[in-house]
Amino acid sequence: MKTLVLGAGVVGVSTAYFLARAGHQVTVIDRRPQAGQETSFANGGQLSAAQSIPWANPHTVTLLLKWLGRADAPLVFNPLKAEGPLWGWGLSFLRNCTPGRSRANGERNLRLALYNRQMIARINADTGIKFDYNPRGILQVFRNKRDYEGAKRFAGWYSERGCHVEAKSAEECLAIEPALEQARHDICGGVYSPDDACGDAHLFTAGLAEVCAAMGVRFQYETSILRLSVMHDKISGVMTNRGMFTANAYVVALGSFSTSLLAPLGVKLPIYPTKGYSVTMPLDGSNRAPAMSITDEANKLVYSRLGNRLRIAGTAEFVGYDATVTPSRAEAVLKAAMKMFPDCGDPANAKLWAGLRPLTPDCVPIIGRTPFKNLFLNTGHGTLGWTLGAGSGRVAADIVSGIAPEIETADYGMERFA
Repeated sequence: MKTLVLGAGVVGVSTAYFLARAGHQVTVIDRRPQAGQETSFANGGQLSAAQSIPWANPHTVTLLLKWLGRADAPLVFNPLKAEGPLWGWGLSFLRNCTPGRSRANGERNLRLALYNRQMIARINADTGIKFDYNPRGILQVFRNKRDYEGAKRFAGWYSERGCHVEAKSAEECLAIEPALEQARHDICGGVYSPDDACGDAHLFTAGLAEVCAAMGVRFQYETSILRLSVMHDKISGVMTNRGMFTANAYVVALGSFSTSLLAPLGVKLPIYPTKGYSVTMPLDGSNRAPAMSITDEANKLVYSRLGNRLRIAGTAEFVGYDATVTPSRAEAVLKAAMKMFPDCGDPANAKLWAGLRPLTPDCVPIIGRTPFKNLFLNTGHGTLGWTLGAGSGRVAADIVSGIAPEIETADYGMERFA
């Protein structure tokens, strides 16, 4: 069967890989000159099943009120500049911040994140892709006693659901990651997920695209998607700046840009772009840099050791589709990193980046069918695109192929927003 995948990020390329393995003739269309050039390019790097509780949770409401109006806040939302779609999306987000909904959505993400671990391991074994994979686990550190106590309770919740998480004292955190020595007086404890990992999503995506190409997948780069053509209850083609492309099945994996493509067809997706920043700093062999991945909960920043680089990422801005780097925001991320890990690398040669995370109101991706018989979705992964990407790629490929997925997928469909 001929299948078109729209989008060459980690989600789209993973989908293409599993479709090709299932025997599909696959073409991937993307406007960039290479795979993994947008949201997958310089994200936080964490493969973090143990941090899959959604942004839409009761604690976030408190933080939103605390940060409102602060230009240096980890999350920036200006009500005076908010556009119409953001208001509707925001109300739906708040409805998902109840304890019950938050936990239910967290279970959906965790189920897919654990499956993603299996798929990353399978791809690793089958392809040998090099992507600075670091399997040392993820340590989430806390500076606030109340937050730490809450995290300890959640450690049990995760472990009961198959994701091993251990509560650690401040001293135990330093034993796991000695580079935290400079911040030891600020840390009251942490939680450690030894089975989590980190890696470079861009290197993975680019490497997997090469594997796909060798399998016969065709990549149509530098091709802008203009619209989808419809005939009755099916998609009949994809019009681009390079002409019409046709197939038997179509998978939309365009992240934040899925919404505008599908809206003219009456397919309404509640996905809103959330800009995040990252800094990638060369380490030059420094032994004062963390050797693993760290989450600084108080500052909402993640640190990932990727070979001889340190990736620091975080913050969120609701500013529409503007992906330009605001230097002051990116430099604030770098400043926080140098405060936590002094002399850990070469800040003068750090690379600044910003990208758009496609966030749904419940912070769970949308995977599955649409009202059109041959149109499928794999989008809306928010901050967890890397943590869920390969798993959701396998799920989407199975659905397109008419195969029952290996995990429960009914609650990932777009029907939940009806």
